[in-house]
Amino acid sequence: MSNAHAPAPTSRREQILKEAARLFAERGFHGVGVDEIGAAVGISGPGLYRHFAGKDAMLAELLVGISERLLAGGRMRVAEGGETPAAVLDALIGGHIDFALDDRPLITLHDRELDRLREADRKRVRQLQRQYVELWVEVVRQVHPGSPESEVRAAVHAVFGLLNSTPHLGRPGSLPGRTEMARLLHRLALGAFGAVDGAAADAPAGAARAAG
Repeated sequence: MSNAHAPAPTSRREQILKEAARLFAERGFHGVGVDEIGAAVGISGPGLYRHFAGKDAMLAELLVGISERLLAGGRMRVAEGGETPAAVLDALIGGHIDFALDDRPLITLHDRELDRLREADRKRVRQLQRQYVELWVEVVRQVHPGSPESEVRAAVHAVFGLLNSTPHLGRPGSLPGRTEMARLLHRLALGAFGAVDGAAADAPAGAARAAG
């Protein structure tokens, strides 16, 4: 019987990157040696050099790679579309939540180690991030067409900050389970974007003035 839909096996290179991300996030880039990364995947430290030139190359591939993956995933969700712009926004939020909950070491790495990249790699990460932001801004403006662009842009950055805070929210076991956490984050993100809707935001103030 064919198993065509089974996930592709993880390559040794992917295993190395996953363990490097975990160790770098736990102990810092300079606190981890090549031998330790090799031991985590069952090969000698020198054997890693068949896959990467060194730790700097691993860090660059991790940080550039996740920025590329987020942008590609976002573009795919926009291209696949939905019945409404709100459905597209839901898909974007869901995709970023998956990243935030499943790739926490990469968030920590980005926060702590981005400045260690070579200038060209750092610029590439920033370029990819700007494109990702613009993707979201366009969709949110379609959902809330009356909202000022500056507020929409600020809300997008705020939602990224919210979703990317997951590595700092608490010890394992102190938070809701993954499914419940994903639903909570989704509601919070939608609430943040709803706050930029000028008509909705002005309604309470207008009602209060009328009552006065």
